[in-house]
Amino acid sequence: MGTALLAVTSPPCFLSSANSRHLISTTPVPLLPSSSLTHGKVKSQITEVRSNVNSVSAETKPETEASMTGAAYDFKGATTSLTGEILSSPKKITIVRHGLSSWNEQSRVQGSSNLSVLTETGAKQAEKCRDALVNMNFDVCFSSPISRAKSTAEILWHGKDKPLCYLDSLKEAHLFFLEGMTNADAKKKYPELYTAWREDPSNFHVNGIYPIRKLWGTAREAWKEILLTPGESFLVVTHKSILRALICTALGLEPERFRAVDVNNGGICVFTFNKRGEAMLQALNMTAHMYSDHVYQY
Repeated sequence: MGTALLAVTSPPCFLSSANSRHLISTTPVPLLPSSSLTHGKVKSQITEVRSNVNSVSAETKPETEASMTGAAYDFKGATTSLTGEILSSPKKITIVRHGLSSWNEQSRVQGSSNLSVLTETGAKQAEKCRDALVNMNFDVCFSSPISRAKSTAEILWHGKDKPLCYLDSLKEAHLFFLEGMTNADAKKKYPELYTAWREDPSNFHVNGIYPIRKLWGTAREAWKEILLTPGESFLVVTHKSILRALICTALGLEPERFRAVDVNNGGICVFTFNKRGEAMLQALNMTAHMYSDHVYQY
């Protein structure tokens, strides 16, 4: 006869300390077979169960209200480490796509060009992002040095005395001679190339260079630069394509999944990283602040 499981298990145990609480998982206690009762095995089997419970490693339980809504205590192994080394602390990364640019407005291919600038509407979107994040305390702001992202970051970071760092690894993908062309003109003049960019971006290439595949390596470089910086909460301002690559590399998705995610101008994404450098996506393309006075708290 197989061993049955007792229906009731003991509750989780929390060990409190000054800075954190730890959850010790418990194991269902097996209902002992009647033969065990007559052969004096009760004591040894209970000892084994207790031993199993005590050997379970404790995982840090976040001290946030999110734990009241069924949030995960930890996510070890859910994704692959982006650093390959232990971090000084867990990290929370908030990523913002730049506000509306002149070439967004004109429906032009932007790529890494610095000629597309933040519009008046884009500046107002950046202000809305700043107001929506007013309750968040960031240690550092990282931004692409390309004009439209740089201007957005300067608005978001206005009045703060903490570092604003520009990373080349946050630049947008380089799209060669398509940059600056309207989408309509690019489609008409380079139909095969433009179709590849829109429908099969991971295989889009010019002179043997695959911009989206290359972007995956750039995104991993950006993650490592950001995550190995001292601090616990960072703000990142960047562009749509590199933002997609950041999301996908964090979640272990390949370049073929490039168009599986989308982020609007001024859209906000949030990641949590554990000390192993493994990611959990907590929010994707939040835009409530674009249409209201919504203020985020997370």
